[in-house]
Amino acid sequence: MISNVIFRLGKLIVSLINYCGSMLLFTWDIFKLIARGHIRFKDVLVQIYEQGYDSILIVCITSLATGMVLGLQGYSALVRFGAKDFVSVLVALSLLRELSPVLTSIIFSGKVGAKIAAELSTMNVSEQMLATRAMGVNPLEYFVVTRVVAAILVLPILVTIADLVGILGGYLAVSFEGSTNLVYYFRKTLEVVALKDFLTGIFKSFIFSLIVGITSSFEGFRATGGSLGVGRFTTKAVATSYILIIVSNFLLTKFLLALGF
Repeated sequence: MISNVIFRLGKLIVSLINYCGSMLLFTWDIFKLIARGHIRFKDVLVQIYEQGYDSILIVCITSLATGMVLGLQGYSALVRFGAKDFVSVLVALSLLRELSPVLTSIIFSGKVGAKIAAELSTMNVSEQMLATRAMGVNPLEYFVVTRVVAAILVLPILVTIADLVGILGGYLAVSFEGSTNLVYYFRKTLEVVALKDFLTGIFKSFIFSLIVGITSSFEGFRATGGSLGVGRFTTKAVATSYILIIVSNFLLTKFLLALGF
C-alpha cells in the first residue's frame, strides 16, 4: 500500500514538472514572437474590443458592490473609534492594492480566459491548427499572440475602471449612513493614497493578464478528445488561472512590500 502511494505521488510530481516545463517553453515561444514584432495589430484591436466588451459590465457591477460593502463594513468598524473620516482611505487602499486587481482578474479569467481556451480547443480538435501549419502559418503567431497581447492591454484598463467604480461605490454606501460630502470624501482619499498604491495594482494586473492569457492559450493549444475535450480543457484553464492568480498575488504582495511599495 505504501509503495502504491509513493508511486502515485512520484507520478504526480513528474506530471507537474512536465506540465510546468511545457508551459514555460510555450511562454518562451510567445515572447520570442512578440519580441520579433510578429504581432497582427488588426487582430489585436479586434481582440481588445471583444475582451473588453465581454468583461466591462460584470467588472463594474462587481466593483460597485465590493466598494459599497467595504464602505458599509469600514464605516461600521471605524465609527466605534471615532475615525469614520478614514473610511474613504480604507476603501481606496483595499481596492487599489488588492481587491480590484484580484477580483477583476478572476472575472477576466472566467469570461475571457474561458473564451480563449474554448476557441483554441475547438480549433485544435477540429484540426484547424494543423491546416494552418500546412499553409505555412505559425498558429502561435496567428491565434495566440494576438489574444495574449490584447489581454495584457485590456486587463490593466479594466482594473483602473474597477478602482474608480469601487471608490464611488464606497462613497454611495457611506453617504447612506451619514452626511458625507462628495468633495470631502475624494479629497480625503487623495490626501492619503499615493501613486505607488495605484501602480501596485496595475503591476499586479499586468502579471495576472499574462497568467490568464498564457494559461488559457496553453490549455486550448493542447486540447484533445473532441467536443468533450473542449469542455475539459476549458475548465482546466479557468481553474489553473484562478489558482495561479491567488498564489502569485501573495508572492507579488510580499515582493512589492519588500521593495517599499
